Amino acid sequence: MSTDPLVVFTPSGKRGHFPVGTPILTAARQLGVDLDSVCGGRGICSKCQITPSYGEFPKHGVTVKEDALSEWNKVEQRYDDKRGLTPGRRLGCQATVQGDIVIDVPPESQVHRQVVRKRAEARDITLNPTVRLCYVEVQEPDMHDPSGDLERLRDALRDQWQVEGFEIALPIISKMQPVLRKGGWTVTCLLHEAPGRPTRLLDLYPGLHENSIYGLAVDLGSTTIAAHLCDLATGEVVASSGLMNPQIRFGEDLMSRVSYAMMNAGGDQEMTRAVRDGMNELLRNIVSDAQIEAHQVVDAVFVCNPVMHHLFLGIDPFELGQAPFALATANSMNLAAAELGLNSLHPSAQVYLLPCIAGHVGADAAAVALSEAPDKSQDLVLVVDVGTNAEILLGNTDKVLACSSPTGPAFEGAQISSGQRAAPGAIERVQIDPVTKEPRFRVIGSDLWSDEDGFAEAIATTGITGICGSGIIEMVAEMRMAGIVDGPGLIGNPEQTGTERCFLDGRTYSYKVWDGSADGGPVITVTNRDIREIQMAKAALYSGARLLMDKFGVDTVDRIVLAGAFGAHISPKHAMVLGMIPDCELGKVTSAGNAAGTGARIALLNSKARTEIEDTVRAIHKIETAIEPRFQEHFVNASAIPNSAEPFPILATEVTLPEVNFNTGAEASASSGGRRRRRRG
Repeated sequence: MSTDPLVVFTPSGKRGHFPVGTPILTAARQLGVDLDSVCGGRGICSKCQITPSYGEFPKHGVTVKEDALSEWNKVEQRYDDKRGLTPGRRLGCQATVQGDIVIDVPPESQVHRQVVRKRAEARDITLNPTVRLCYVEVQEPDMHDPSGDLERLRDALRDQWQVEGFEIALPIISKMQPVLRKGGWTVTCLLHEAPGRPTRLLDLYPGLHENSIYGLAVDLGSTTIAAHLCDLATGEVVASSGLMNPQIRFGEDLMSRVSYAMMNAGGDQEMTRAVRDGMNELLRNIVSDAQIEAHQVVDAVFVCNPVMHHLFLGIDPFELGQAPFALATANSMNLAAAELGLNSLHPSAQVYLLPCIAGHVGADAAAVALSEAPDKSQDLVLVVDVGTNAEILLGNTDKVLACSSPTGPAFEGAQISSGQRAAPGAIERVQIDPVTKEPRFRVIGSDLWSDEDGFAEAIATTGITGICGSGIIEMVAEMRMAGIVDGPGLIGNPEQTGTERCFLDGRTYSYKVWDGSADGGPVITVTNRDIREIQMAKAALYSGARLLMDKFGVDTVDRIVLAGAFGAHISPKHAMVLGMIPDCELGKVTSAGNAAGTGARIALLNSKARTEIEDTVRAIHKIETAIEPRFQEHFVNASAIPNSAEPFPILATEVTLPEVNFNTGAEASASSGGRRRRRRG
């Protein structure tokens, strides 16, 4: 076992041991980490900026001390003096390994930046926003009728707009008199009218103010943050933007972040600052993209899972890390944006957070319920929001059940040997010839298959860099359909599978997908450990769905909706071959895209929807998988591909799976290990 310090890179999860004194940029290159550099390590280009993390990291099995990197040097100081470095950042070409270290590679330092695929779905939404502009004519002051300007403004709003009183902050009162006089006693009032709350006067403009006002619908996920900027007068999405959640450096899954908060004093506050800084960066980007002023953004709706909910609010998520997973509050929240440190929008902007359903079923699941409305469905519909922690809803007009299932980050390419985030160059679609066992694939950034003319030219700028989440799902399912992987999840040897692409890799076999080494590119393989990671993730997801079906008293569902940005890119056939979802007619498996983001937009643009989802959440019956005995039984059965105990008769009419079993000798021993229940998160 190496005694050299361990270097762990996030978000890729790649790790390795390196001698003391090794530059971080060198370690990144040797591990194939996506860290940019143009100047050849001379500290000129600054593209190799990294963020070191210190403290306890139980997920990675390391304690990072303050002296884990070399001291700040003259090259870094010179660059900081000339151009400025973000506090906490180092230059990867200058900082050297001195001890065990966890290094985050920020998005701007990545050559192949992730494609945040949470686009705004087309949806008809009834417009009834909480913020509106009201033009009023205010009576001038009179010596014979001594009253304050504010009182006469209240009278004007009551008489002309039927607004019965309002709250107003001191900064607005202080600007009121100059604005009234500048407008010749006519002003436009910016009013916030949330259900069940007093009307609030957010701002005043002299005369008739016709500039557009905007709101933000934000899906704050554990891996990515996506925002849609909407015109509050038309409902139109005028800009969308996304970025990686900067908290990833503290842990890819939610429980790793909870552990970080538990084991590092002030760790929760550190993560709160990180996500709020990320939000402000995203807000600046989206305002710039839309070519509007920040003060025109006056309202925002956030949806997020419970851990992100607490960290965004500045609440220690400690209680969510242990039974009974108690939330600080499950109710919806109305806050001033300033309370959350959001300074990249109107100073008086308001924020609404949807209610959480349970300790591990968050406001994002509530938003999915608002978007997909299982409580209004005559059919029994299963809604699965696929992510690091999958939220699952099952229901119809009779009742709705909900649970979360700890799938982990494997579906997003993490913990997979050639896995990566969705970025140009990543394999996203796969087909394997069942006779020749030869693969063909498509990568993000090109519409051509790898065996089509022009493919090499189409990917010349990106190359083939790895396999993203949707790609690994199709890859494993295709390997199963081609007889390269058996039902228990073992890759066969060349004689068993009929292809030399299967090669001995330690005690088990791996499958070679692509060899780019001749051109300096990566060798992309699927290992048996990769298969195990996908088995564990999909078993957790299926078990949650099957548990809800048990509670509902059914063995089948009428239709399945795959929600989430990731769900939009999953092939229903491959998901069913893998055993991620229950047996169902493929035509009845649809994608809702980013349903959580859609729910956030509905709540942003229609204030009545906020009351509706609050009522709906109270009626949803929550199931906690951690205390359900049958979850483990379903999990073991679902570890097979597609399932060791439950038949998939509908799937059998579409696909014939080879009856192969490669469990022999040492391979069987290796295969029997690794069956474990994935922890929450």
